[in-house]
Amino acid sequence: MSGLSETERAGCTKLLQSLSKDDVFSLSDTVTNKLIVVENVTEAIGAIITFTKNAEEFLKRKKVHRDLIFKYLANEGVVMPPNSEKNKLVKRTLELWSSGKAGVDQSLPGETDDTKQGLTSDTDIVKAEVGFDPLVLGQQFCQWFFPLLNSQNPSLAQLPQDWGPKHFWPDAKLCLLSRAGSEQMEDFLGAELVSLRLLALTRDEQLLLSPNLEPQGLRTLASPHGLVLVAVAGTIHRDGACLGVFEQIFGLIRSPLENNSWKIKFVNLKIRGQDSLGGAETAAPALTCNSTELQLLYS
Repeated sequence: MSGLSETERAGCTKLLQSLSKDDVFSLSDTVTNKLIVVENVTEAIGAIITFTKNAEEFLKRKKVHRDLIFKYLANEGVVMPPNSEKNKLVKRTLELWSSGKAGVDQSLPGETDDTKQGLTSDTDIVKAEVGFDPLVLGQQFCQWFFPLLNSQNPSLAQLPQDWGPKHFWPDAKLCLLSRAGSEQMEDFLGAELVSLRLLALTRDEQLLLSPNLEPQGLRTLASPHGLVLVAVAGTIHRDGACLGVFEQIFGLIRSPLENNSWKIKFVNLKIRGQDSLGGAETAAPALTCNSTELQLLYS
């Protein structure tokens, strides 16, 4: 029998689904010592899960290579330095699974019924109940938004989630400032254009945005008029290489016509390439904006 918890089984399954068919069959033969005959990938994954003694043994298998674990963690919203060795990635994955927050349960410690946010079943737009905590909303929003956007990246080899203009207000705005060699400013107006430009970052440019949800990387602010600002810093990757850092500020407003779901009113995204960082640490970047600067966005 498998020695894996429910969370570990779900995580191992997700990793196995990213492997090639040949690698899955090969790993099944290794784990079962070729005593179990499987006819398809689903049976092979089931055999691997059943006969795996523990999660650490699974993660240390040669077929479960470093890049696979790195991409898995990034998709779960876990920030890791791009040059992390496999043993560090394995340790962090085990910590994630033991916390119970991966795959099966995305709730946050200390979250109550009054502050819990989720996704609407029909539109996947973040929603909140009366009496919400802005910080909890910000954490939940980032745990929803970045995996959703990153899933559009073809290098992750996963099924893209339901991205589109429905997550934005019709008059949404995007201000994109990039500093990679030269400085470039782009402005977009309207849900369709904003949605398409953000989509291009991951689908076409194959970037992976990894947010830092620790206190120094996430800040929220709520105005008395219903606008909630979520500011987050993070790193940008492509094919395992760290290209730079980003700071992103979202303006969120409830939609009373859509069951009080939160929709994105504006996005300010600032990207800095490695050449503009001057050797600064990028593993867990901190926000440079403060609460006073955020308040200026209310007007």
